[in-house]
Amino acid sequence: MNASSPTISPCPPLTDEEWPTEIADMKAGFAGTLNVYRTMAHHPALLKAWAPLRQHVVKDSALGAVRSELVILRSAHRMGSDYEWAHHVSRARALGISDARIRAMRGSPDGEDGLIARAVDALFDGFRLPAGLERALSAAIGTQAVIDLMATVGFYSVLGYILLTYNTPIDEAVAAVMTERPLAAEDP
Repeated sequence: MNASSPTISPCPPLTDEEWPTEIADMKAGFAGTLNVYRTMAHHPALLKAWAPLRQHVVKDSALGAVRSELVILRSAHRMGSDYEWAHHVSRARALGISDARIRAMRGSPDGEDGLIARAVDALFDGFRLPAGLERALSAAIGTQAVIDLMATVGFYSVLGYILLTYNTPIDEAVAAVMTERPLAAEDP
C-alpha cells in the first residue's frame, strides 16, 4: 500500500465552503476532520445516520481499543484500502502497538491476533464465522466482542467501498506521518 500516491476523486471530500447546511453541526466533530467523512457528507442523511453506529464501533466496542485496531487493520489489508491502513497504522501506534504486530496483521499472526485475523478472513471469504472459530473467539474475547468484531468488519467494509470507489485521498497529516515514519521492516 502506498500512502503517498495521488488520486483524482469523482466525489472528492467536501470543503468547508461546500459543507451541507443540514449537517452543519457535524463539521466541527469527527465528520469534519477526516476525508472519508467529508466524502460521505455528499449524502448528509447517511452521514447523520452513520454517527451513532460510528460511536459504538469506534469508541464503545466490547473489543476494546487494541483489538478493534487489529480488526480494522486486517480488514483494511483484505480490502486493499490504503486510506484505512494508513490511518489505522497511525492509530495503532498511538495505542502502543508495535510495528511488528501491525505488520503481522498482513500475514499470519500468532495467538489471539491470529484468531482475530482468521475471523476477519472468514467474514471476507465466507461471510460468516464457522462454528468452531466462533466458539474459540467467544471463549477468548466474549460473545459481545465477537458480535462487535463482525460489526466492525461490516462498518469498515462499507467505508472501504466508499474510499475505494471514490479514490478518497489519505488525509495530509496521516500521509506525512507515513512518509516520515513508514511501517518498519523490523522492530529494533
